[in-house]
Amino acid sequence: MKPIGYWLNRTDQAITRYMNGMLQEFGLTRVAWQVLNVVHDTPEATDVDVRSALSANADTHTLTAAVETVLADGWASRPAPERLTLTRSGRRRLNEVAERVATFRDLSTSGISPDEYRTAVIVLERMALNLETATGTDLTGKEAWSPRG
Repeated sequence: MKPIGYWLNRTDQAITRYMNGMLQEFGLTRVAWQVLNVVHDTPEATDVDVRSALSANADTHTLTAAVETVLADGWASRPAPERLTLTRSGRRRLNEVAERVATFRDLSTSGISPDEYRTAVIVLERMALNLETATGTDLTGKEAWSPRG
């Protein structure tokens, strides 16, 4: 049996390849789609909100490029400096993308029960928290809160 790190990396690469291919016709990548979701969920999100929410998903350069893409392609706009909001067109197009993402999620979890999925997420979260607590850092390398003081 291959170790968990192997399967984590392989799964993440497979998700990224599939999503990038699926989102290409919309002019998006997986990371740009994630940026749009942060902006959707946080009206007038700041650039800091985006970087903070997605720090485990991509580095600052990749996130900055994704923000520039969604701005240039009219998905989002800046109502104020360092703030992001979806445009009317961006909202509409994001709904179209959501249909494709739902199909992707169905495909990627085929043969996996909701309980199995929930267990996998809980185990991975616990592993991450164990390691972050032991090292005193979060996924970005910043000092993290620790229950041990």
